[in-house]
Amino acid sequence: MSAIKQSDFQSFEEFYPYYLQEHGHPLCRRLHFAGTLGVIAIVLAVLLGASAWWLLTLPLVGYGFAWVAHFFVEKNRPATFTYPLYSLAGDFRMFKDMLTGRIDW
Repeated sequence: MSAIKQSDFQSFEEFYPYYLQEHGHPLCRRLHFAGTLGVIAIVLAVLLGASAWWLLTLPLVGYGFAWVAHFFVEKNRPATFTYPLYSLAGDFRMFKDMLTGRIDW
């Protein structure tokens, strides 16, 4: 069976169910939530006057939590390796869906 490619999805709405499937374990979702929250906090801090050098930590914070979740909890390959833009959008959509109760913690 061949691997699914981003071009196999016609839209983000088609991709998102696949994304959620790859994030089935609650701890994986919680770690993603923590990483996304950290990214948002850093951006807000910089906008409010913190040194712009903090922006250099965004990949470490955002990807760090996510990759730990995938390698040690889900034991799968992060979707960002194959679907970078859809995956980034998925992180923020899942964050919102967790905040609003559409997805369990």
